[in-house]
Amino acid sequence: MYDTLILSDLHLGADMSRAREALRVLQDHQYRRLILLGDIFADLNFGRLKKEHWKFLGYIRKLSNPKRHVEVVWVEGNHDHGLTDIMSHLVGVRVYQEYQWEYQGLRHIAVHGHQFDGFVVHNVHVSYYIGTLLYLQMQKWDSKNKTVTRFLDRLGTRWQRLSEKVADGALAHARHHRAARIFCGHTHAALHKHENGTDYFNCGAWIDEHPTYITVGEDGVQIHEYVERPDDFHPAEEQSSAAAELGEEAGFIEDGEFEGVAT
Repeated sequence: MYDTLILSDLHLGADMSRAREALRVLQDHQYRRLILLGDIFADLNFGRLKKEHWKFLGYIRKLSNPKRHVEVVWVEGNHDHGLTDIMSHLVGVRVYQEYQWEYQGLRHIAVHGHQFDGFVVHNVHVSYYIGTLLYLQMQKWDSKNKTVTRFLDRLGTRWQRLSEKVADGALAHARHHRAARIFCGHTHAALHKHENGTDYFNCGAWIDEHPTYITVGEDGVQIHEYVERPDDFHPAEEQSSAAAELGEEAGFIEDGEFEGVAT
């Protein structure tokens, strides 16, 4: 059993979101703590959520039940901004700006990472209208495999030198708080960097052809690449205009155990 499993940048509501595969990862492993490290949603429009996206949220709600003995932590990303209260009631998970915990005598920090991205910090509206809405529309124009959109996503990360900026900012933040390890998302690029006794880990994203996640356990910290299955590549499921219907199928409305919304 792992102490902690971390994944980020699922971007529920986006055509490229690999919610089905992320759900399989959560179901296939045992862990005491799950950290959803920001940008779990693409934006605030729940109308874009597909059936598989609601199923993922339904499973998160099940995990948050105290009977499961799993601590579920949601760290807010720049795309999740404004969803704190909604998500707290919808899936029974507390949302943090930053989360800290101790394991094996070491301090760990989880923060999404956009705080170290100067463009997002200083251009909130531009980032939303260009970086989010245009990006979502491009996915609809793109081919089934989203080849062009994925290429532009990787190109943008390299052009902005985003991985380096977030890593450097995160390492400085960790040293300031005397943490041994710090975990981020935001860049969509998995990475490990060690500097002056401090370790920075980025857990990548779940909109790529090679999604990744992180585990923390007795053997240390590991970045895992999801292993594809034959049925992973499937046509995008139709959106439902009735979120309640999908919520029922996803497990939001079940017998007894999950009828009430945890807070």
